[in-house]
Amino acid sequence: MALGIQTPETLVHVAVDGTELEGMLAIPDAARGTVLFAHGSGSSRLSVRNNFVAEVLRKAGLATFLIDLLSPSEDLDYAARFDIPLLTRRLLAATHWLRVHPRGAQLAICYFGASTGAAAALQAAAILGCGIAAVVSRGGRPDLAGPEPLRRVRAPTLLIVGGRDEAVIDLNRQAYALMDCERAIEIIPGATHLFEEPGTLAQVAKLAAQWFDNHLAPVKDRS
Repeated sequence: MALGIQTPETLVHVAVDGTELEGMLAIPDAARGTVLFAHGSGSSRLSVRNNFVAEVLRKAGLATFLIDLLSPSEDLDYAARFDIPLLTRRLLAATHWLRVHPRGAQLAICYFGASTGAAAALQAAAILGCGIAAVVSRGGRPDLAGPEPLRRVRAPTLLIVGGRDEAVIDLNRQAYALMDCERAIEIIPGATHLFEEPGTLAQVAKLAAQWFDNHLAPVKDRS
């Protein structure tokens, strides 16, 4: 897992459902894959936490795509933030956009989901099968993906939860038990739901970078 220099980000727009979603795309030279971020409820591509993780991933040689799955007006609707099918449909649209992008088309795609975004990432991964190389959830709600989608996920999945986030730990363990793919749970000691404690988010970023790096065989070679 080689470290690289800072990679410039480009503002892009993805048209879906009659609206345009804004995202920031950064592709380092010789990137092995692209990590598409699915943000949680009330968050966005400007999330300080996800941008911290994204910077670590870019330094590890991975492209990153942070995109708002809701428009600004939609994000004001509390119900929309928890509309997992809607978030999944938007994530699938962003995935398709990446697949036809001139620089992203040849790169394997991974998902990094936070909170409700983790449920959307797992639903999308269930639909796309081996088309997704790996999934990482940070403080996620994988249980909201639903039992049947969880059983259909084929992408290797890492669930990261704060050690003091007890309710979410239980929900992640329930989701883990339903899954039938390569999977792991990592508990970060002393961390709460948002990983605001010193050093805890850096641990998340390191674990995510290692997981993606370990599973980025070319998609066509994955069974």
